[in-house]
Amino acid sequence: MMTIKRVGILGAGKVGIVLAGLALDAGYEVRISGSGAVEKIALTIKTLVPGAIASENADVVANSDIIILAIPLSRYKNIDPNLLKGKLVIDAMNYWWETDGIREEVLDPSATSSEQVQAYFKSATIVKTFNHMGYHNLQEEARPKGDPKRKALFVTGDDREAVDTVAAFVDSMGFDTVVHYTIVDGIMTEPGSPLFGASLRHDELKDIIDHFDQTEFGKKIAAQTH
Repeated sequence: MMTIKRVGILGAGKVGIVLAGLALDAGYEVRISGSGAVEKIALTIKTLVPGAIASENADVVANSDIIILAIPLSRYKNIDPNLLKGKLVIDAMNYWWETDGIREEVLDPSATSSEQVQAYFKSATIVKTFNHMGYHNLQEEARPKGDPKRKALFVTGDDREAVDTVAAFVDSMGFDTVVHYTIVDGIMTEPGSPLFGASLRHDELKDIIDHFDQTEFGKKIAAQTH
């Protein structure tokens, strides 16, 4: 597994800010970019996550070992796919109608969102996580390893080594992990699923995922994606 020391976050909204704070607390060097000029977010970053470096997308990517996409899903194609070439990328995005608009204008209904993100950033390696727990829970419920109240996050992607690397990163950020190695399984944590918005311990999360295929939502997704 690769060693991660520098974390880059594209997106300075609530999720991006929270993840920046967790990464700083875990001892990582953190860079973060927003949708506007650096000056526009620099004061916000300095106030909310002192120690993080506000910068532009290109600088964030060039100086980070791992990239987190924490922008509205409808905006991922605003990023040049070549920018993330060769990078390990966490997809923390979800389709959210209030932000993204009509789903059919954002996503092809025949594939999951992370499959489409991976297809767009075809020269990067995409791993799905951090998307199913609310930002308040992410901020407030990070715990040291072994804490009985520690919560868990689902981690999945098609590249086993990348998934294992991201799972170790998630662990360092204060959460246990349930790991799969198929990016299509990311649908199990997206809006409309039983897991979306849930804050669960490892055994609870694993139990729901293990039974997911038997739910009506799971059957519907299976019919759409196979």
